[in-house]
Amino acid sequence: MQQQGNIQVALIEDDTIVRHATSQWLQLAGYQVLEFADGLSALRGIPIDFPGVVISDIRLPDIDGMQLLPQLLERKHDLPVILITGHGDVDMAVHALQDGAFDFFEKPFDPDRLIEAIASAVEKRQLQDSANEREQYLQQVQGLEKTLIGRCPAMVALREQLVKIAAFDTNVIIYGATGCGKELVAHSLHQVSTRSKKAFVPINCAAIPESLFESELFGHESGAFTGAIRQRIGKFEYADQGTLFFDEIESMPANMQVKVLRTLQENTIERIGGNKQIHIALRVVAAAKEELLDLPQFRQDLFYRLNVAQLYLPPLNERGDDVLLLFSHYTQQIKKDCRKISPSEQNILLNYPWPGNVRELKNVATRFSLDKTLSVGDILSRGPNQNSSQPQTKHSQLSLAIQLQSYERKVLHETLSFYNGSIIDAMDALDLPRRTLNQKMVRYGLSRADYTNP
Repeated sequence: MQQQGNIQVALIEDDTIVRHATSQWLQLAGYQVLEFADGLSALRGIPIDFPGVVISDIRLPDIDGMQLLPQLLERKHDLPVILITGHGDVDMAVHALQDGAFDFFEKPFDPDRLIEAIASAVEKRQLQDSANEREQYLQQVQGLEKTLIGRCPAMVALREQLVKIAAFDTNVIIYGATGCGKELVAHSLHQVSTRSKKAFVPINCAAIPESLFESELFGHESGAFTGAIRQRIGKFEYADQGTLFFDEIESMPANMQVKVLRTLQENTIERIGGNKQIHIALRVVAAAKEELLDLPQFRQDLFYRLNVAQLYLPPLNERGDDVLLLFSHYTQQIKKDCRKISPSEQNILLNYPWPGNVRELKNVATRFSLDKTLSVGDILSRGPNQNSSQPQTKHSQLSLAIQLQSYERKVLHETLSFYNGSIIDAMDALDLPRRTLNQKMVRYGLSRADYTNP
């Protein structure tokens, strides 16, 4: 709960003596009071996002309280408005309650009862604000489920932590193996933060030559060095008011770590070749594959400047059935009517170690979607960068049983293709009973219709 001294009350009363007396009561009770002598000055002086309570006389010299009420509620529907009525205005005040007023008092009124009504209005509003914040929080978490896909406990916790961190303008370090999706997490953090309408600027520290690093981050003036034919805005300046994302920050050169630290401490930059100090205000999100504090080449003071909050993104082989969720998501992105994977292929996906993490899974899903002749086992046994005509160049990470299943599916597929889906011909060629052939086709997700010429 807020302290009363932080709570504002807007008092609208044209009678100067009554207004000053009521204001004194409210101030003695610990409230901050804004005084207005008429309705129009109140509309001009009360902020649109006014966080307090409004008390207004119904009879005012310009617009009355009944006209003022809907205009105030139009600005903020849950704004508590208490009306003060004369003897003949009670029926009008009752109608005002139906139109959204919080309460009304008939003159002369007991100041203590008015103070109680204000306290009640404040409490109700704070409860409503808390409920609104909770609803917004739940909506943000649910919205992230479509971006940061996963039902495993680690991903559920990640989404919840991300929304909580987003509410505070702090620097963040995201830990996770290569290919886990750290940039996606950083961008999601930006999207649910107060900086979402400004730029999200990613920079891969491992991909920038050391000689160009300073220019990339801080920009340069025209003529600052050979080849600088025009002024260039750097990443820091471009990300002002937004989010700057340092991917693979452990690769940042030592001399640049010093300059980045100073920038974060002073919130200013200076372009190469320039003399002007440029103020910046941004959130920095850094991503790393391993604990930065354990790396001798990474400055501890920079680490502590960045390490206000941490997020951990688990590798794919620790996410259980999320593998199937992600595979389905990526195949549907590429091809809405993509064929379904068979139970045996699901088993392959779940048992594969995924050294390339989500990035590798997306590649497998892409190949599976675009080439219906390939099974999941075919793709994984050949490796993500080989086509069907290339020999396997490294030892497979799949078990013997899975490789045998992959080969069996390939034989069935080629046979059905050769005989244009003829079950009889396939039975004869493979020397299989019809029931056995049907069972294997179901197991491997093969359908006769896929091989029948139109």
